[in-house]
Amino acid sequence: MYNKLAFCSVYLLLILLDANGSSAQGMAGETLKMHVANDRFNNQKMDVLRLHSMDKQENDAHEEMHVHHMHTHSSSHMDHMDPSVLVFFQLDDLKQGNSMPIHFPRRKPNSSPRLLSKQEADSIPFQLQKLPNLLELFSFSQDSPQAQAMENTLRECETEPIKGETKFCATSLESMLDFIQKIVGMESQIKVLSTTHLTNSKTLLQKFTIMKIQEISAPKSVACHTMPYPYTIFYCHYQESISRVFRVSLAGEYRDKSEAIAVCHLDTSQWSENHVAFRVLGIKPGSSPVCHFFPADNFLWVPSTTSTTNAKASI
Repeated sequence: MYNKLAFCSVYLLLILLDANGSSAQGMAGETLKMHVANDRFNNQKMDVLRLHSMDKQENDAHEEMHVHHMHTHSSSHMDHMDPSVLVFFQLDDLKQGNSMPIHFPRRKPNSSPRLLSKQEADSIPFQLQKLPNLLELFSFSQDSPQAQAMENTLRECETEPIKGETKFCATSLESMLDFIQKIVGMESQIKVLSTTHLTNSKTLLQKFTIMKIQEISAPKSVACHTMPYPYTIFYCHYQESISRVFRVSLAGEYRDKSEAIAVCHLDTSQWSENHVAFRVLGIKPGSSPVCHFFPADNFLWVPSTTSTTNAKASI
């Protein structure tokens, strides 16, 4: 049985994702088609944060992308960079007063694919071998961008985790909570951390200045990242290697303000050398920590007993 704090966290998640209830039978009919026909799914990209084992498939997808070290972020360099990768930074960059370009996707909750209940999710297959049937169910042609996105997501979810990683693709609230509680502890109270934007900006990419840094002491944490699919899928994973969690107050060059969640992975030796973070930062696996900010629709689950302390101006 889930604890009350977990349910409160899930309720917050529901508000953010605008998940309204409907029956599984309805989801298999016209309501299902309505949910998959939105721009959110049609324009979804693979989340650059979701996997630390990005291999040749990910490398092929980015081989045409010219990335430069984030410290040399002139406008001409940024013109040649996929803006979605501008979430990575190094631990040494985390200093009060430091500035860096950051891409924060702004997604309207009412245009996002819905997070299903367990009953709804269990009524729909979530297997790569069932892809032809799923494409027929969702009325997508085999050569459509949506079909490719679904195939990529299913393939990623069935890929073996890297050493020290425990992963799970959650198709429902209940399955996500079950996974998180197994990692954190069945008797542990849990809470969810997420990035909050204090201003309603349409500028996705801008230079942000670090105003304040708070370190969150979390012995265990589970990150859940959105995946492109007709309904909401979270790629949730836990890594045994040490990481540090921060809440960072940011001020944008266009007067935008954000309270961002950031995680720094101290050991990247098991990551694929093709991981986009290494190309963005100009480093190699295991050479130095890799940090990243969380988009607002990605979540970090931690024990509710975690404490927050003001970090030094220089980490």
